[in-house]
Amino acid sequence: MSKLTRQLREYVAGCFTAIWIESHEPTEAIAEIQVLCRDQSWHLARWSLDRGLQIGSGDTTASETGDPLAAINTVAAMGNPNQTTILVLENFHRFLSSAEIVQTLSTRIHEGKQSRVFYLILSPVVELPVELEKLFVVVEHELPGRDQLLEIARGIGSLPGELPDGPALDTLLDAAGGLTRYEAESAYSLSLVRHGTIRPDVIWELKSGMLKKSGLLSLYRGGADFDSLGGLMALKSFCRQALGGKGRSATVKPRGTLLLSPSGCGKSQFCKALGAETGRPVVVLNVGALMGSLVGQTEQRTRQALHIIDATSPAICFLDEVDKALAGIAGSGQSDGGVSARMFGSLLTWLNDRESDVFVVCTANDVSRLPPEFARAERFDGVFFLDLPKRDEKDAIWGIYREHYAIDVQQARPDDTDWTGAEIKSCCRLSVLLGTTLAESSRNIVPVAVTSAESISKLRRWASGRCLDASAGGIYAGSKSSRSRRSVLPGVPNPSNN
Repeated sequence: MSKLTRQLREYVAGCFTAIWIESHEPTEAIAEIQVLCRDQSWHLARWSLDRGLQIGSGDTTASETGDPLAAINTVAAMGNPNQTTILVLENFHRFLSSAEIVQTLSTRIHEGKQSRVFYLILSPVVELPVELEKLFVVVEHELPGRDQLLEIARGIGSLPGELPDGPALDTLLDAAGGLTRYEAESAYSLSLVRHGTIRPDVIWELKSGMLKKSGLLSLYRGGADFDSLGGLMALKSFCRQALGGKGRSATVKPRGTLLLSPSGCGKSQFCKALGAETGRPVVVLNVGALMGSLVGQTEQRTRQALHIIDATSPAICFLDEVDKALAGIAGSGQSDGGVSARMFGSLLTWLNDRESDVFVVCTANDVSRLPPEFARAERFDGVFFLDLPKRDEKDAIWGIYREHYAIDVQQARPDDTDWTGAEIKSCCRLSVLLGTTLAESSRNIVPVAVTSAESISKLRRWASGRCLDASAGGIYAGSKSSRSRRSVLPGVPNPSNN
């Protein structure tokens, strides 16, 4: 018995006469409802704008079938205290802007307690008017699990050699996680057309486009692993061990990390490399895009995004610059009626209670903007501070980008005091772009340690004793910029020397 079927049977037994089913697969949901009604000997009626009212098997159609009010009243008249009647209203959220329909539906829902008529709205979104909010319970129709995806794959790839086995099959099912049944069938079929076999790379290609359609999520699958990222040895080791699974109980799943650092120190690049290193897709969540202009839209988008992320597990979830997205939480009650605060609450609950194998990586540049409860224990496995790279880390970064941009290893390097990895990369790229030496291209770079010296010092003071050291391991003990006694800008004397 599916979760949807089990919940519907319980709610009907409890006489919840208004049930909202959130589903992106209405055909599958209706098929499950039909089976349930047949098993329980319930009467079933369906209404949709194109087919009108269908009663029983669909052979009997009421008059004025295109009128939603007529459909509700017709089924209500069929009520019998000794017989359960189910009316499924497809995509009915489109009609709930009508005061007449809302009032009629409210009345019929209350009457249904006596007449045993139950009203099920089947829709891909939950958009309830305030008059109906307290009357409906919401049921989520889950996306297909691995067993269902495997069944679909076997149906599509029925000939020998069309469907892989062993670890390759597990990789294939990992790639298909989060797809609807229709999407999975389409992806499998396209792979057979292209390659004669069902391959995960084709599924990832289609899945990336499907995630982008929502505007909330995007998928990153790059080939650059930890070897393309200099330094951060303690952070790399921590994540390898957490995601490697060696010596870890199957019931204990890694939660994620929160990365704090000045701009350009490799937070985003680390997250992308982590996906390639562990063989997991990186699902990028745009927290700012969760905000909607309509009532309830933000909450609905948040539920949708988190549901899709859970369905793609095992995965890496990347929330970049989360401090900017959550900056207005404290004043949410005055600025947006508490919408941001409710969205933040949903994120916190998900971070703490999720059961899916999703490793969350959040990055931030300004810790003062983060609500203090965001980084508490059990939401993240570790909070790391990524300081400006040390000498050995910078040497490794220079080597990576010299090779990437084919720069002669004999060419002298410029003074890279307090440079970030991004600035080293920029120097190498500008050298090739402008056709100059590294020393000459360095004149076009003003390090973030100069432009944001005060904020970096503030961030270091906060991180000292509070965060783990991403490079050396252990508790971060603070660092002092070597530029503190140097000129703020070339040619400008340090005021402390005057």
